[in-house]
Amino acid sequence: MAPSAEPLEEGVDQLGQFRERCADHAAKFKDLLDECNSRVESRSQTEETCHQEMVDYIHHLDHCAMPKAFKSLQ
Repeated sequence: MAPSAEPLEEGVDQLGQFRERCADHAAKFKDLLDECNSRVESRSQTEETCHQEMVDYIHHLDHCAMPKAFKSLQ
């Protein structure tokens, strides 16, 4: 059974489940976020944050997950 065809687990955040299923869709942006986090954590003093990388990752993750979530409500 394909991951997208698996039934949702009841009593669990369904949007979270859709986001997990969409992880491959946003993998490139997750990699960029992980690289940024590694870079920031390796420095003792930096003003760099990974805010934009996080915004981009969540945006692409939700771009995939939200239509599936809304469709499941119908």
